[in-house]
This record gives sequence, C-alpha cells and structure tokens, in this order.
Amino acid sequence: MPGHWNKNDVLEFHVPRLDSLKKYDLFIHLRNTNDYPYNNIFLIASIEFPHGKTITDTLEYRMANPDGTWLGSGIGTVKENKLWYKEDVSFFESGDYIIRLSQAVRNNGSIHGVTQLDGITEVGYSIEEATDR
Repeated sequence: MPGHWNKNDVLEFHVPRLDSLKKYDLFIHLRNTNDYPYNNIFLIASIEFPHGKTITDTLEYRMANPDGTWLGSGIGTVKENKLWYKEDVSFFESGDYIIRLSQAVRNNGSIHGVTQLDGITEVGYSIEEATDR
C-alpha cells in the first residue's frame, strides 16, 4: 500500500488448506504511521466459504490511547497492530476459503466514507492454532 487505503480497495487473501479437525484463531494485522489521523478504525471483514456462504462483520478497533499515543508495537513512526478477528474457527469444508478486508472509516457527522485513509501502510492476516485459554 502506498501509505493510504482507498475506500474502494477490497483486499483479498486466500486461506491455505488447514486441518479440518482443528480450531484456529484469526487475526488482522495493520501497520500505521503517524500520518494516520484517527484514534480508531472501522473495517468490513468477510470470510467466503468454499460452497458459497459468506459471513461478514463490521469491526471497530482502537488505534490510540486517549492521550494520543499509538497502540501496537514498534519503534519509531511505524506501529504494528495484531487485532483479534475470530476465535475457535473450524475450516471443515473442503475447498478454498477467502478473507476480504476493506476500510469503512467515516468522519463524525458524515455519511460518506473516507475516500483515502492516510497512514495505513500494510494490511494482512494470520491464522494460529487455537490454544486452551
């Protein structure tokens, strides 16, 4: 990403084949710079199952503390955030799963989304085998 995330950019990730008998936790990874102008972010996340079913969620994550200091890890101007998406997910259907992510940030009082969300440099996901908590 060239330092921003356009509202029309839907990022698509193909999930590798996973053990259908295990449960997994899904995370969204965001990297932001000091150019990110908000203290939170809204995302639209969906998982498309092999046989056509899609589950879509609207998610909100805090990106900064009330005093303006960034959450996440990293030294310098780039912070990485590992955000919970779903837990204890089973990939029991045979075939391809697709995760799609888009940003849905709006300014207060505006019905139109932010066209170009500055300060987001990378977006990704990870899947980890669920552990007993």
